[in-house]
Amino acid sequence: MIWSNLFAVRKNLRPRPRFFVSVMSFVLPLLIWSLVSYVPWIWHPMTEITEPGSVSYFKPGMLIDNDTFERESQVASDAGTALPAGNPANPIYLPAPHQIAKAFYKAFTTEPLRRSEKWLHESLWQSIQVIFWGFVISSVIGVPLGILCGTYDFFARLFEPFVEFFRYLPAPAFGALAVAVLGIYQEPKIAIIVIGTFFQQVLIIANTTRKLDNSLIEAAQTLGARGASLLFKVVVPGILPDLYKDQRILLGWAWTYLIVAELIGTSSGITWFITQQARYKNFDNMFAAIMMIGIIGLSTDLLLAWLGRRMFRWQQQPAKA
Repeated sequence: MIWSNLFAVRKNLRPRPRFFVSVMSFVLPLLIWSLVSYVPWIWHPMTEITEPGSVSYFKPGMLIDNDTFERESQVASDAGTALPAGNPANPIYLPAPHQIAKAFYKAFTTEPLRRSEKWLHESLWQSIQVIFWGFVISSVIGVPLGILCGTYDFFARLFEPFVEFFRYLPAPAFGALAVAVLGIYQEPKIAIIVIGTFFQQVLIIANTTRKLDNSLIEAAQTLGARGASLLFKVVVPGILPDLYKDQRILLGWAWTYLIVAELIGTSSGITWFITQQARYKNFDNMFAAIMMIGIIGLSTDLLLAWLGRRMFRWQQQPAKA
């Protein structure tokens, strides 16, 4: 009975099971990560040296492939010299969960070791500004254009063929042009976010506008609504809840372009932080920064979903919203 309720076709779970399953979507990956990190016989392809023994190039704390460790141990055994000792370990680029947790704390409380590095919160703030302005500029132009294309066939025929063509062009390909025109600072990065989201935005919003029930438009026309009155008093209010959901999805799309955008021009933002940490093999800091992007993105989406439920109370929300 319980299982049948969990897997009922196109029916929402009850609040408590829904919350439990949502929590499990994070617990399961964390469990797998913990098993790989802490259980030696699952996946520990390296050995962390504790005692170098007679092997000259072994140092305490060094990670060595298991095959190399076994080979050097056999050589030392055959020669009758001191044997090296070590513990099973994962590669240096796969920190354990507790190491990532420490890196989160240290990134916000410990001053960077090098002058070229920035605090994590400084890097995050630069990236958030790029995302914000890129998405705002894209939306200011893309949302009205998408509504016009979805409402009037004239605008659809005038703009959508070119938009369809342009959306297949990779946004990073315009990086050099953006730097040449806008300089080397934040402006070209913002431009890449705009290019990456604008054309998709026009098409998605146009499609959402076309899904508006024709009976609403016909009823308004029967009552005398025409032109701008029809557009602003019928079409826009009618699509507003779905338009809001589209913008939530498109905001996530903007985040996916962030890493590429921040490689253009001067190095800055969370991408620069990640690159620097990888360069000096601080993989715990690198993973912490990557996870921080996901945390900020998910938190923003949950906040927007919460606001949407209050702004559009008449809409029945799906389980995921």
